[in-house]
Amino acid sequence: MTEPHKKEKPYDLEERTYAFALEVRLFLRNTRWDPVSWPDIKQVLRSSGSVSANWVEAKEAISPADYLYRVRICKKEVRETGIWLRLIGDSNPIDEAIHRDLDDLVQETTELVKTFMSIITKKSAEDTLP
Repeated sequence: MTEPHKKEKPYDLEERTYAFALEVRLFLRNTRWDPVSWPDIKQVLRSSGSVSANWVEAKEAISPADYLYRVRICKKEVRETGIWLRLIGDSNPIDEAIHRDLDDLVQETTELVKTFMSIITKKSAEDTLP
């Protein structure tokens, strides 16, 4: 992102998902959007925050099944966030700098999906070991 607040991605997943939700909010705050996108903006705000909230819930899971369930929700919500971000970008006339920032956010959704998928795969494999 071109914003001065952008830093290295945190290693800690709780911090990274929080930073992602914050970046989405700062990005949306700093741009004027066509009213047709307002419902999409509300959805992206919800889903991006849900990623972080569900990761916190996963870390406090009451069972391995609950943990896996919460991580799957994280993956689902981050994929949803990517769709809303793409829709917002494709349905608004935006300049190149804003488009680059949007692309960075969409790229982060891709990376987070891979991270959560890796956690799901590893945890599922652990649960099937004798």
